[in-house]
Amino acid sequence: METVDAETDSVASSGTAESFANASAGEAKAAEAFPSYMNGALRYVSQRYKVSAEALRPIFETAHQVGREKHIDPLLIVAIIGIESSFNPLAESSFGAQGLMQVVPRFHQDKVPEGAGGQVFFDPVANIRIGTLVLQEAIERRGGLMAGLQHYAGSTDGSSWYADRVLAEKARLEQAIKRRSGKQQSA
Repeated sequence: METVDAETDSVASSGTAESFANASAGEAKAAEAFPSYMNGALRYVSQRYKVSAEALRPIFETAHQVGREKHIDPLLIVAIIGIESSFNPLAESSFGAQGLMQVVPRFHQDKVPEGAGGQVFFDPVANIRIGTLVLQEAIERRGGLMAGLQHYAGSTDGSSWYADRVLAEKARLEQAIKRRSGKQQSA
């Protein structure tokens, strides 16, 4: 399983202003602890996916917090969100996958917090929490990151097409962080 490294910590957040306003005290603390060097990844995502940095910040903060809690690299979570939904919290596939991390409700009701509303999979914070649990289980069940990512995507063909896409997006995020760090040091 990929773990969080203090030097490569990622960012995450909640998606919409309403769900961010309803975020728990823990998520508010995560917002305060948002690593400044992650702004490079946030700016990259904002430009690549044409989403405002302000709207992305709660998504990054949530991914950062949940990644640290679950020992999953937050950049991996952000990369999955990019591949799965292009940062659209209302995305829904023809298969029924919903939200930022494209979680399939009929398979993951057991991960929904008690008392959650009917549209929980479209709530950015809840979707990141549930999606990360799904990812964590997939990695553990399949014995590694590559196989876990393929399982997360529902791939059974033995290829690594999905894992390759996610890891390529993660590498682009890491490059954006390095570019941003380089610009800050030379300024």
